Amino acid sequence: MRAPPPLFDTALSRRRLARARAGGYVDFLLARLVEDLDDRVGAVLRRFSAILDLGTPTDAAAESLTARYGAGTVLRLAPILDAGGVALLRAVADPERVPAAPAGFDLAVSLLALQGVNDLPGTLVQLRRCLRPDGLFLGCLLGGATLTELRQSFARAESEVEGGISPRVAPFAEVRELGALLQRAGFALPVADSDTVTVRYADPFALMRDLRAMGLTNALTDRRRTPLRRATLTRMAEIYAERFADPDGRLRATFEVLWVSGWAPHESQQKPLRPGTAKTRLADALGTTELTPDRITR
Repeated sequence: MRAPPPLFDTALSRRRLARARAGGYVDFLLARLVEDLDDRVGAVLRRFSAILDLGTPTDAAAESLTARYGAGTVLRLAPILDAGGVALLRAVADPERVPAAPAGFDLAVSLLALQGVNDLPGTLVQLRRCLRPDGLFLGCLLGGATLTELRQSFARAESEVEGGISPRVAPFAEVRELGALLQRAGFALPVADSDTVTVRYADPFALMRDLRAMGLTNALTDRRRTPLRRATLTRMAEIYAERFADPDGRLRATFEVLWVSGWAPHESQQKPLRPGTAKTRLADALGTTELTPDRITR
């Protein structure tokens, strides 16, 4: 049997990111995520000495980690070739083929990259393998509520004007799925949580310009190849304004950010007790009476 075609055109994604970087990358979302990353690693009571940054669109995360842990601690595997603003260890790499030695790092991070890989479970497995025992992976990717307003507006406009819907926005992961994916990849103590960032625009076209300047335009393999009709675009803008405008007329755009973390297994980590080995009854902890089968009335 033939393998299914890839969901994303990765070469196109890289070209669009390169175009965005050359034209002036819009970094408001990434800047916020780098601040969140700094808070999260700062809450871990250890000092990391070998750090991998996988696929983050700019140097921002690597620079933040270098400022915290010192020069020479971060290897940045970038999606495209760029000179960068500070001296960093860097290489160009495909996030789905992590060129890192096994157990070479004690921290791996990735911001705004994993939502665009074709094999997320495979990438997580590779990240797990490149971590030393008790090493930490911390990353974020866009979640299922991202751009819901734009997706709904385009779907309705195309249905009305053209009688059908074309794939325009990539499917995103759901937070409830990511914990299971981390476990499948071999991570211990997996955690997944979500954060919503709402940005307001004067019109949908300003949002679309920002998406282009972040390299986040449509890179689906099955994307529509014919030009978008002006009537469809106009109707999309009307629907967006009708359904998602605030009282002052500005339009909401949602970015759902999913944060994930997991540890490479180590004997020092907490482990759940075996069934039947508990020394305290739940009823005692809750201050209630335990109902055994013979005391339950029907």
